[in-house]
Order: sequence, then C-alpha cells, then structure tokens
Amino acid sequence: MSIRAALAWSGGKDSAMALHQVRQSGPYSIERLLTTITQDYDRISMHGVRTTLLEQQAAALNLPLDRVLLTRNPSQEEYDAKMRACMSQYRETGVEAVVFGDLFLEDVRQYREKNLAQAGMQAIFPLWRRDTHECARDFLAAGFRAVITCVDLHALPASFAGRDYDESFLRDLPASADPCGERGEFHSFVYDGPVFAEPVSFAQGCTIVREDRFCYRDLVPTTG
Repeated sequence: MSIRAALAWSGGKDSAMALHQVRQSGPYSIERLLTTITQDYDRISMHGVRTTLLEQQAAALNLPLDRVLLTRNPSQEEYDAKMRACMSQYRETGVEAVVFGDLFLEDVRQYREKNLAQAGMQAIFPLWRRDTHECARDFLAAGFRAVITCVDLHALPASFAGRDYDESFLRDLPASADPCGERGEFHSFVYDGPVFAEPVSFAQGCTIVREDRFCYRDLVPTTG
C-alpha cells in the first residue's frame, strides 16, 4: 500500500528529479505540490518565478498545487507557523509525508525532519547523498530541460542567469560551485521532461539584482 505524500516543489530541477525518482521506485504516492510564494511579488520564494508559470508547471504535471503565502523577508516564526498550519491540513486529509529534493545539507534535513515529526509526518529525501555531478548528468540524460532563474553573485557571474541548464553550463561552472547549486549558487525553472505532459512555454524577460547579491532573470509566460 502506497503512502500518500506531497512534494515540496520549488519549480526547479532538484524537486523535479525527486518527483521522477519517487515515481520510478519507492512506496510513496505524490498527490500534491507544495510551494512557498512571496506574496509581495507573487513569485516562487527564492527562485523568483511568476506564479503563472508555476501554475502551468502544475497543470503539465497533472498535480494539484498548494501555496504557502509568505511576506517579503519572512521571520522564522512566520514561516514555521504557516507550514504547521499546512501540515495540519495535510494530516486531516490523509497525507502522511512530504518529499524534498535536498541533496546533502545536513542542517536542512534535520530541520525538516524535526518539524514534520512534530506534525506526525515523515520527511522523505529520495536524492539524499547522491553525488551531485552524477545527479546533474542524470537530470540531463533523463530529458529534463531547465533554465537558470537566479544566481548568487557571490558565487557566479551575472551572465549565468538566463542560461540553459545543460552540459555547457556545467562545464563553465567554477570548481567552487556545486553542479546542482545545493549551496544556493543558483536556482532553476524546469519546463520540460519525463514527468511533464507538455512543455511549459515562456520567454526571457529583464534582469534585476536584489540586495546587491542576487541576480534574477525574469521569465514571462507566452501561453495561458
């Protein structure tokens, strides 16, 4: 009997790979997507992608989308309270686990496990401790396609924003950058791949730098 689960969906490659992995193996049935939205901007938190494109992703994945709305620069207390409320609703409807695309940050895993345990739920990490070079290659080999939406200028030049996540991108990364961006070097938007019924259509828009550190490339919906 499968265990009903939600997927922490950032819109990026690691969450897409986690979905792909769980569908290939394991006792978990992913029934919903869960995304944090910065309501001041109406965009995916951290990744900076418009919610319109997020909704098109969810439609292409044929999964219902749940949103946790956060203020700009939310406190830890705000984040925790809103996530607790969401987990409580999940438990009431029979969702027992949340799947994450985290790879190796131990403190992040411990935080997720602790909070979900308090809610009587499981935290699942299908990509945990996989070699990130291997994970990047497997992502591309599976047929996924993604674009870089944000780079940390402390780790990468602004020119990496807006690039396709492909072999060329990986070759050009400095040795100090993780190929999956696990330390926050970059964030991505997945628009096609084996878990999608159809590609998500978009065009690239303007570039903006926030906090003198994070360079965002806007993605503009071209359908819907």
